[in-house]
Amino acid sequence: MRRWIGCGVVAIGTLIAGLASCLAGPPFFTDDPEPVELGHNEFYVFGTLDRADDASTIAGPAIEYNRGIAPDTQFHVVVPMTWNAPNHGTATSGLGDTEFGIKYRFVNRNDGALQMGVFPMVELATGSARRGLGNGRTWYRLPLWIQKSVGAWTFDGGGGFIVNPAPDMYDASFGGALAQYAFDPRLTLGVELFRQNALAADQPGYTLLNFGGYLNFSQSFSLLFSAGGSVAGARHTVGYIGLYWTWSPAR
Repeated sequence: MRRWIGCGVVAIGTLIAGLASCLAGPPFFTDDPEPVELGHNEFYVFGTLDRADDASTIAGPAIEYNRGIAPDTQFHVVVPMTWNAPNHGTATSGLGDTEFGIKYRFVNRNDGALQMGVFPMVELATGSARRGLGNGRTWYRLPLWIQKSVGAWTFDGGGGFIVNPAPDMYDASFGGALAQYAFDPRLTLGVELFRQNALAADQPGYTLLNFGGYLNFSQSFSLLFSAGGSVAGARHTVGYIGLYWTWSPAR
């Protein structure tokens, strides 16, 4: 999980093609199937925290960029600086693993009220595994996400598999469910339950309860935030804070 958060959660995915609606992705672990509109752009500067029993891991500053490259198709990249602080040992910092992904929406019904999509990602081993900043080998995440909107409510859910060929690491499944409510065009709040199964013998599975939202200062600039912790399995305390910009191509 610490490497995954360091790479940007998911990832994690991406959000906010129109800031007046409820969407998923950062600052949540549960993502959504909605891609960036064709020719539009998104940019994030963010930081994350994962405090576990053995260490604290911070990703930040980290950047995320998304662009609509075709109808229903989005390109995605995350580049994080990572800080690894063991409870007993010397803290290290440096470049973490770099994430690339393509989000593709294959169901879009009733003006977006029901959507389904896939969001495969490749995590390049650019971070040092020896220093606790990366995985050591390229690994992959293969999720399917579903979204249903009802009035001011938006519900996202889904999950997938991690394929990790690094020594002593496991292939693992994950999944989550997220409910969000748009109080007005400026404020959206949400709550999610997210499950990650064991990633290694020393990284057991856990279930998180997470709260967060978006504060939209304008149609192109927002503040994202979330915080939560484990309700089952290994103990983790997590947090996310970030700034978000979006822009469309000049006419």
